[in-house]
Amino acid sequence: MSASEEQHDQQPRADSPTVDEERPPGAGEVAEHEIVKMEDVITIDPETTEVDLNHGRIGKIENLEPLTKLERLYLRWNLIKKIENLDHLTSLLELELYDNQITELENLDNLVNLEMLDVSFNRLHQIKNLSALTNLRKLFLCANRISLIENLDHFSSLTMLELGDNKIRKIENLDNLSSLTHLYLGKNKITKIENLDKLVKLECLSLQCNRLTKIENLDQLVNLTELYLSENGIEMIENLDQNKQLETLDLAKNRIKRIENIEHLEMLEEFWMNDNGVSEWTCVDKLASNKKLATVYLERNPVASDVNYRRKLKLAVPWLQKIDATLCR
Repeated sequence: MSASEEQHDQQPRADSPTVDEERPPGAGEVAEHEIVKMEDVITIDPETTEVDLNHGRIGKIENLEPLTKLERLYLRWNLIKKIENLDHLTSLLELELYDNQITELENLDNLVNLEMLDVSFNRLHQIKNLSALTNLRKLFLCANRISLIENLDHFSSLTMLELGDNKIRKIENLDNLSSLTHLYLGKNKITKIENLDKLVKLECLSLQCNRLTKIENLDQLVNLTELYLSENGIEMIENLDQNKQLETLDLAKNRIKRIENIEHLEMLEEFWMNDNGVSEWTCVDKLASNKKLATVYLERNPVASDVNYRRKLKLAVPWLQKIDATLCR
């Protein structure tokens, strides 16, 4: 198992909350006669608080007017093109529209109590029309066609923002998200770590699979416990002096030749450095400073071709529990 696979096992929300879930057969464009009407699959009970219509092949949101007590509405894996007919659901706390055919965020103004909105895997080009949702805690917009981070200033209560797998080139317009603890921006086109200073509560930052060449501008993120920077063009481990709470550091698939500048990370448990250019055992030996280190990935580095690779690594860090994907004996 690669380090990135390991991450998906341990961090199912990282870089897409549900990216590993399979799409149903026939998702996407289908013949008109195959589209199901909501009235044919839902039993109206005015007292119900939760409706799950996942995998329903539903083409339109409609006929929900009697459900005034509804708190959770799940419409994953359907054929919905438009967000509509939800105005009366003012008690709604969670709305999932993952994997549909929605092109625009709209008609959500009355859902003022909404705490979680998932519109991942759709066809959105823009973040907009969310200003009324001031109670939102979690917003999932991964796997769309969004190019700009914008129109989020009112989200002072937001703790999780998922924008992985879009077309974003710049980290910006996040200063007002003072409650944010988890930010996922993997699989975009971002070239620089910047404009994060105000996110002092951030615990998890994912910037995997971007176009970064340098670790920088993380000084204010003193509460960071997880940092994912795999699949970039980073050449050096640096500028982590203030990130002393880091428990997981993912630098797999970069261009790093030396393990350095992490001795001060006393809380570090997971260190993923597979697929880099580490060739000197002297820098590997420095991992002995990280007394809580449990897992190290160094496969597909030059040092890993040493016939005594595992034995040497275990001698350097005797308390290791796992080397690459294999438990230590």
